[in-house]
Amino acid sequence: MSTSTIPAYEPAVATRNLSKTYGTGEAIVHALNNVNIDFEYGKFTAIMGPSGSGKSTLMQTLATLDTPDRNPETIIRIGDTDLYGKKDNQLTEFRREHVGFIFQAFNLVPTLTAGQNIDLPLGLAGKKPDSVWRDYLVQTLGLQKRLDHRPEQLSGGQQQRVAIVRALLSRPDVVFADEPTGNLDSNSGAEVLRLLRDAATEHQQTILMVTHDAHAASYADRVVFLKDGMIAGEMLNPTHDAVLQAMGQLEGE
Repeated sequence: MSTSTIPAYEPAVATRNLSKTYGTGEAIVHALNNVNIDFEYGKFTAIMGPSGSGKSTLMQTLATLDTPDRNPETIIRIGDTDLYGKKDNQLTEFRREHVGFIFQAFNLVPTLTAGQNIDLPLGLAGKKPDSVWRDYLVQTLGLQKRLDHRPEQLSGGQQQRVAIVRALLSRPDVVFADEPTGNLDSNSGAEVLRLLRDAATEHQQTILMVTHDAHAASYADRVVFLKDGMIAGEMLNPTHDAVLQAMGQLEGE
């Protein structure tokens, strides 16, 4: 397969010849260096690497929140839509319709209730939520009695559950999760990871999660390792110990 072609089966997310450079001259940093990778539909993938390896930059460029270096050979595709080179307003509209986000800092609007936060992205897109799916998510995540609460009245774990419902409500093509357990205690973190695991297993939701935590990565179907802005390897059906060992080798090289 040439580096510029996408395979015959349709990956949920794919990129070819993806590079991102920061700075100029002696201060130049190659955050991503000609990355080629696919992410399968309905799978939960963790992206890991040492500090400064490019894992967050990879997620941000795939999610079109950051712009890669100019290169006519670059491809960024979500579903069957080519996104590289599209205008900002087109990308904003695409993200609203096809992408869900879960951030470490929850990113809830403090003046809105949990229920209003959940409905906000679809409301901005001029759409109404599927009430059966919404009720299912709210019930599954145990938020029935919290919908009228503002974020400040919720625990960290509850706020992150609200963010997960918000991300899954539109049934997006892909959910990008950036250190989703980073601000949570271990019990709340495990709960969030189980929910993401179930979203992939039971609802064929595609999830890409950046994490530094081997325990979090062990919930995934696959771990992709980055080092120095390049794909350094991957692991299927990861275990906590195997991920720790792989990270130790990467950091020791």
